Amino acid sequence: MLSNVRIVLINTFHPGNIGAAARAMKNMGLSQLVLVDPRVFPDPEATSRAAGAKDLLEQAQVVSTLEEAIADCHLVIGTSARERTFDLPLLDIESAAASIVEESHGGQIAILFGRETMGLNNQEMLACNRHLYIDANPEYPVLNIAQAVQLICYEIHRHARKADNSSAGKPTPHAPQSEMAMFYEHLETVLRKTSFIIPQHEGRVLDKLKRYFNRSRPERGELGILRGILNAVEESLVRERQLGRDEAHTKSESKQDMETPYQS
Repeated sequence: MLSNVRIVLINTFHPGNIGAAARAMKNMGLSQLVLVDPRVFPDPEATSRAAGAKDLLEQAQVVSTLEEAIADCHLVIGTSARERTFDLPLLDIESAAASIVEESHGGQIAILFGRETMGLNNQEMLACNRHLYIDANPEYPVLNIAQAVQLICYEIHRHARKADNSSAGKPTPHAPQSEMAMFYEHLETVLRKTSFIIPQHEGRVLDKLKRYFNRSRPERGELGILRGILNAVEESLVRERQLGRDEAHTKSESKQDMETPYQS
C-alpha cells in the first residue's frame, strides 16, 4: 500500500535536502518521490546525502508544476507549521498517518512539502484536501524538510505495519485532482457567464469554493451530478439568448411592416 504514497517536494533550494528526504523515505518503506521545479537537481550533494537511497533519486519524477505532480491523486495533504486564513481540516501527524494508510489501498496520495525558507504558499495549500502539522515546540516549530519527511514517513510506516488490509484493491470513490481541476474551470466559466462573478468585483469567491470542495472531497458520482448541473445552466443560457434574438427579430419585422405604406 505504501507504493501509493507520494512525497512531493516543491522548489527545494538545497539539493542535500532532496537526498536526505530520499534516505528518510527509503528507511520507512516509501519509494515515490516527486520534485516540483527543484532549484538544483540532479546534484552530487543530493546523491551523497541519499546514501543507500540513490535508487529513489534515479527514479524521482521531476515536473514543472504542482498540478502535474498531483493530477492522479485523490487525497492531497499539505504540511505547514503555520495557521492559514482558510480553514482546511487540520490533522496532527498520527491522525494524518492513519488516514493515509487507510486510503492508500484505493489510489494515489500526495504529501506536499514546501520551500526551505517559506514552506507552501497559500495557492499550494488551496490545492490540498487536508492540512498536516507536526506538534513541535510552539516557540520554534519549524523543522528541516528532511526531518519533517522522516517523522511523517515513520508514522505512516508504523500505522501500515498494524493496518487492516481487508479493503486492499478497492478503488477510491473520490475524484482525482485532474477531474477536480476540470470541474473548477467549468464552475468558473458558468459563474462568469451568469455574472455571479464580475471582473470588477471578483473577490475570493473561487478560492472559497475550491476550499469548500477540497474539504468535502466529492465522489466521482457526485462530481458528475455537479458537472451535469453546470451543463444544464449553460444550456439554459443558450436557450435564453436564442429566445431573446428571436423576439428581437420578430419585433424588428413587425416594425418594418408598420412602416411599409399601403399599396392598392
